[in-house]
Amino acid sequence: MSKAVKAEDLLSQRFGKKGSKEREEFKEEAFSYYFGEIIKNRRKELHISQEKLAEMVGKKRPYISRIENGEDIRLSNFALLAHALGLSIQLKAE
Repeated sequence: MSKAVKAEDLLSQRFGKKGSKEREEFKEEAFSYYFGEIIKNRRKELHISQEKLAEMVGKKRPYISRIENGEDIRLSNFALLAHALGLSIQLKAE
């Protein structure tokens, strides 16, 4: 039987301790990927092409592709895309 590994320990091994430059870079990339997946999945759910979504928000299709592939997204553009796709954004204080 293998020993259970804590997610925090695994993240520390692969991406450095919390607060380190490497860990922060990983976190930023993970958020960009996550947001891109949300946009892509909702777009496909609504049967909207990248081209059509780009037209809806006043952007070009390659921009939508980059967002869906995990490129960094500005909050203002994320809000535009979310609104066009009928998604809401909720911000909470921790």
